[in-house]
Amino acid sequence: MVINKEAELSACDEAATFLQSGFWGGFKARFGWEALAFRGAFTGSETKPLLVLRRKLMTGFALAYIPWGPELPVETSEEGRWAVLKELAMALKELLPKDTAFIRFDPPWHTAGAYGPPHPFIRSSADIQAPDTVLIDLSQSMESIMAQMKPKWRYNARLALKKGVTIRRCGAEEIDVFYELLKETARRDGISIHGIEYYRTLLEEGHSPLLALYLAEHEGDLLAGIVTLFRGREAVYLYGASSDKKRSLMAPYALQIKAMEDAKEAGCEEYDLFGIPPNEDPSHPMAGLYRFKTGFGGRIIHRPGSWDYPCRPLLYRLFRSAEALRKKRRKKRRDKQRRTR
Repeated sequence: MVINKEAELSACDEAATFLQSGFWGGFKARFGWEALAFRGAFTGSETKPLLVLRRKLMTGFALAYIPWGPELPVETSEEGRWAVLKELAMALKELLPKDTAFIRFDPPWHTAGAYGPPHPFIRSSADIQAPDTVLIDLSQSMESIMAQMKPKWRYNARLALKKGVTIRRCGAEEIDVFYELLKETARRDGISIHGIEYYRTLLEEGHSPLLALYLAEHEGDLLAGIVTLFRGREAVYLYGASSDKKRSLMAPYALQIKAMEDAKEAGCEEYDLFGIPPNEDPSHPMAGLYRFKTGFGGRIIHRPGSWDYPCRPLLYRLFRSAEALRKKRRKKRRDKQRRTR
């Protein structure tokens, strides 16, 4: 494998996914990450860009994170993919600053779990990107897309419009009202969110790729909102929020249909609902999210999740213990919030 450091972050703009793009690297650099661009011949002679995000956690201790990379040919076997990832990790260990304690990968490929990663990869204490999602094929007509949805989902989307729900597409100028909705959703569902400047900056910088904020309203009441990204062949539903008001009007269903229509018009071929629980488990705290997203039809896919390559094993073990403790505390806090709702 040959991998070289690139001077310009824009080299990553040819990446297949937004999480590997120069746009995403530049955005994350605004919030404490160092964005590094590499180019490597991962298989064969063709070179591909690679975005590596690095963050200092304390003096002498940093992590490197590779979201949905590297990009490999679809015909590469699962065993072959992990072999490439190990070779890449070994190469990056030599290229990254010496305070890099470990490299966290979120491999982009779809998996059936038939082949596990080789030593010394370790399953991360927490996934950064949700491994499981639903992909809607936008190459079909909207009629075909709607026909593949559960009947109740088609009914709910049409009901919202019939009852007078209006959908407005806007941008960063409406971030304050969306953020109030997002805070309401976080309190209700026991989830964590970023500060408002994170979402404001994302929308302000989101011109290429294009980011759009959609708001659903009824007679002056704000009911729901979503943020969607359009980039090349991919459209991604990034964030969503809803009010407790007038839930019977089914505004979130109409929002998703509108975003899919706009994605088709923008030339996107796939709409990613961006994250579901791993399976249909009624006891899962996000079981409602699974039902909502899978009801739109589409294809459920699974990725391997987050895996760590230790560069400095002792420091990595200390971080892993602390991360597991934080995860346990967050879960305890969420469970308490849900019990008191």
